[in-house]
Amino acid sequence: MKTKYDILPESAQRIVYVRPVKVADLPEDLRGEVAGLDELYALHDASGERLALVRDRRVAFIIARQNDLAPVNVH
Repeated sequence: MKTKYDILPESAQRIVYVRPVKVADLPEDLRGEVAGLDELYALHDASGERLALVRDRRVAFIIARQNDLAPVNVH
């Protein structure tokens, strides 16, 4: 009974990671665009490339789903 299953055949390529980012850790030119905020949320692909920065976690998940991506929270 050694049967292989592809549990996530295509979805592994479609995962996007959502994590909080401190505005203080962003480059100076970006910090000026988000005055008044302490934290943003970044969406990253499986290789770690940042795809987007958004104002809040809920919006990050909405954007991911609207683009047929599976959002995963990262602490």
